[in-house]
Amino acid sequence: MSPFIRPLVRAAGTCAAMSMLCMSARAELSAEELAKLAQNPVGNLISVPFQNNTNFNTGPLSGTQNILNIQPVYPIEVSSDWNVITRTIMPLIWQPEFVPGQGDTFGLGDIQLSAFLSPSSPGPGGLIWGAGAIVQMPTNTDDVLGNKNWGLGPTAVVLKLEKGSPWVYGALFNNTWSLSGSKQGGRYNNFLVQPFLNYNFPGGLYLTMSPIITANWEADSDQRWTVPLGGGVGKIFHIGKLPVNTQIGAYYNVVHPDNGANWQLRAQVQFMFPK
Repeated sequence: MSPFIRPLVRAAGTCAAMSMLCMSARAELSAEELAKLAQNPVGNLISVPFQNNTNFNTGPLSGTQNILNIQPVYPIEVSSDWNVITRTIMPLIWQPEFVPGQGDTFGLGDIQLSAFLSPSSPGPGGLIWGAGAIVQMPTNTDDVLGNKNWGLGPTAVVLKLEKGSPWVYGALFNNTWSLSGSKQGGRYNNFLVQPFLNYNFPGGLYLTMSPIITANWEADSDQRWTVPLGGGVGKIFHIGKLPVNTQIGAYYNVVHPDNGANWQLRAQVQFMFPK
């Protein structure tokens, strides 16, 4: 088994074992409703997604980078009208060597924690929004896997999820600035926007497009942007009564830095615990 696939298998196995203890998860929602709930970044849903991103032709030696993002989502009810949705990204990174003899590196990258304040009920026409802050923590276990400076910035999401419509679409934004530049990695100023477009079929099957577009504002203008184009397919399954959202897709980077990957394979398993 490939070394960078082992963490995905182990993590999914661990969460599957945990899910057997949670068979009381609500199952009244239809598969299509569950799919739409999973597609809402600020939905009132406890979930544990495991998203694996395999990036091909990375670095000057055209190696393969693998990033397994463990992304627990936990909503907190602050009143009858408002929720705070916390989203954490814990990246396990398999980094290929950039110079001969350097060797590959595996470890934890920098953890990001986002918190969105969001209305508990959709607005007119199914309009949903959330806004808050993102914190980047210097948790990397090796210098090549992250930056030793803390980061902070704004984050927001807006989407439309209308009852009776098969479409769910919107976008998530954030920008993270380093709070210092004196430690390993120096200053950073990173922008991310993730537009998403989903079409849902009866039975929990859906088509999805959710490219992650990034900009490194500290880089030269011709090395700044990564712009993917692609899409995928997803399906809701059940382990007993526990809903599981699965997804696979591929994205080609039409714009990328010289040492950036030129395409990506993305696979996700999301264990869902509707409230």
